[in-house]
Amino acid sequence: MKHIFKQGRNRELPTLLLLHGTGGDELDLLPLAEMISADASVLSVKGNVDENGMARFFARLREGVFDEEDLVFRTKELNDFIDESARKHGFDRDNVVAVGYSNGANIAGSLMYHHENALKGSILFHAMVPRRGVDIPDLSNVGVYIGAGKKDSLIPMDETQELIKNLKGANASVSEFWTEGGHELRKEEVDAAKEWFEKNYILL
Repeated sequence: MKHIFKQGRNRELPTLLLLHGTGGDELDLLPLAEMISADASVLSVKGNVDENGMARFFARLREGVFDEEDLVFRTKELNDFIDESARKHGFDRDNVVAVGYSNGANIAGSLMYHHENALKGSILFHAMVPRRGVDIPDLSNVGVYIGAGKKDSLIPMDETQELIKNLKGANASVSEFWTEGGHELRKEEVDAAKEWFEKNYILL
């Protein structure tokens, strides 16, 4: 998978796995990673699926309706890629925190739904329930931050609330932050994500 790896100044911090939204690329979320933790290593990945010239991490049948077969395949592909990248770049595979927006947040959620110990934690901006009717692995040691907009025209509030309920039901520690905005990424939810990351992963 096309990607960028940047070695951070502090190897004890989790490696940030950056996962862009539809139409983005491996450069999109680098400024976001800098805002959340300037000292962490970064693995920024470009989605392998092309939707009318726009990169995505998995296919969809239409807006808001995922191609579940492709989702499962692409989720495994990404999980295997993280394994391979950890060996290649020398970061701790057990200490990876995803930072995803929209489509990227959805595949990050899918990693937690389908692969035990895939992630140490996740920062999910504007995410949906990746899949229904599956048994989610035990997420007792996984922290999740969810940023969402109350007026998001693409993701209704009850969709995000269902995701939160599912993750908590799998024993994840979930923090949620709601803005008055829509599907756009707002500074206040990024600031709250930074605070959450520092509280959970930086030893003071």
